[in-house]
Amino acid sequence: MPVYSMTGYASAQTGAASTATESAPAPRLGIEIRAVNSRFLDLAFRLPDELRAAEPGLRDLLTAKLKRGKVEVRATVIGQDEGDVAAPTPALLQLLNTVQDSVRSWLPEARPLSVADVLKLAAGTSRVASEDLSAPFVKLAQSALKELLASREREGARLVKSLIERIDQLQALGEQARPLVPQLVEQQRQRFLERWQDALKTGQAAGAAANTEAAQDRALSEATAFAIRIDVAEELTRLVAHLEELRELLKKGGDIGKRLDFVIQELHREANTLGSKSATLELSKISVDMKVLIEQMREQVQNIE
Repeated sequence: MPVYSMTGYASAQTGAASTATESAPAPRLGIEIRAVNSRFLDLAFRLPDELRAAEPGLRDLLTAKLKRGKVEVRATVIGQDEGDVAAPTPALLQLLNTVQDSVRSWLPEARPLSVADVLKLAAGTSRVASEDLSAPFVKLAQSALKELLASREREGARLVKSLIERIDQLQALGEQARPLVPQLVEQQRQRFLERWQDALKTGQAAGAAANTEAAQDRALSEATAFAIRIDVAEELTRLVAHLEELRELLKKGGDIGKRLDFVIQELHREANTLGSKSATLELSKISVDMKVLIEQMREQVQNIE
């Protein structure tokens, strides 16, 4: 299954030719769908009054295809030509005049209707009823949603490619860190042995066997504690396991965003532990490089559905 990003954009525009009449040109319907990342599916609609009846069908259409993301839908209803001016009919002018006289009889100070007011009212009456626009608008929304899904799939493919590259880099860093630990343990063991031999020579010269034995025990204890403290083999093993799980999830695809986010958190925990146990500058640098890569992955995973 493909991996979908939660970020995308789509738009579509069409005309409802079947509703056109000689006195009322067919309106042209437009729709824009913008999507960004979110923990849940959050739908927001900006619809004109003529399309309010289409909102339930539009909501069902989106929830059936989208799992997560903040999605904003904007729709417009405009004339066949944006420069067209709807000419008021004599019947409409007579009606407006009657209504205006009635209003001003109660409100003498009311402002008379202007030409702009009359044209605006004429344009409103020339539009078809909302229920007549619902069916073509939902059909238009289906086309825009298809484009949105294609956009999110393309962005998802780019995210997968970037994540795979960083997984490879993390595995390479893990391979660099693995042989460092035995080397550190061996170096520290040699230093402890040298300290013990110095203590032995000092004890023999002073004739203090008890002190020599105590120095030997202390050196062995310190060597053992140091080896335990810097042993990161378990952290590296878990880190490799998490990276393999990420590969499998990306290969599987589908609704994997939340699972990816959880695995990234586990990766960050292992990198932190590795840094806290580092006993050399080289191992500390590897830990920092790992954290940088993991943080980049975390930001990318936030956009995956």
